Amino acid sequence: VHKHMKAPIFIYYQLDNYYQNHRRYVKSRSDQQLLHGLQHNDTSSCTPEESSNGLPIVPCGLIAWSLFNDTYSFSRGTHKLRVNRKNIAWKSDRNHKFGKQVYPFNFQNGTLIGGGKLDPNIPYVRSIVLQYEAVYRFKWKLSDQEDLIVWMRTAALPSFRKLYGRIEEDLNVDDVVVVNLLNNYNTYSFGGTKKLVLSTSSWLGGRNNFLGMAYTSVGFSSVLVAFVFLLLHVRKPRPYGDASCISWNKKSISG
Repeated sequence: VHKHMKAPIFIYYQLDNYYQNHRRYVKSRSDQQLLHGLQHNDTSSCTPEESSNGLPIVPCGLIAWSLFNDTYSFSRGTHKLRVNRKNIAWKSDRNHKFGKQVYPFNFQNGTLIGGGKLDPNIPYVRSIVLQYEAVYRFKWKLSDQEDLIVWMRTAALPSFRKLYGRIEEDLNVDDVVVVNLLNNYNTYSFGGTKKLVLSTSSWLGGRNNFLGMAYTSVGFSSVLVAFVFLLLHVRKPRPYGDASCISWNKKSISG
């Protein structure tokens, strides 16, 4: 660690040469199924991952099928760094785009596996009291699979970062962070690369220069265009029209 990093420290995985904006890839999903589950029968938009072994897939489509599934653990010396993986997806996505009663079904059961399986260890607990005895039934909601929710928000550029989690303790100068990773995701077949990024944020946001440069360029261009139009107006001002030609003035004159 070269500089003091104040918590929270955001962990991103970065993929390069990965075209999530490809038209066939972007269209291969069903937003209605993500919201209503098996109650929504039309999954034709999910081709070629709409069904497996004659049964529908939830969630269907290439985007969900190619879910990123590398895993990381971090330590500093002998001390293991805890990674908070909650609330990494947009709240609006969790609450409004993924149904509260939608559960994975027949996912990654085909002959060709595209990415990670959905985590079966995220419980949704419903307590039922029967004759003073509490019975707990475990289910797994799709809206709790935040890795999937983050992945389903497709990137516009072939190089992109997605949030993996947060380290919620400070890192000091000269700390050595050891990363143990499980390399599951195949990027070699299409010449892609993977990177891991640790980053902090300020009141202006994360340390990503792209948006700042884009906003600055657009703002400078707007000021320049406005200045050019101002010069043109000063040099050749627009002549005022004849007020007598206005429709209501014509009526008053003729009257």
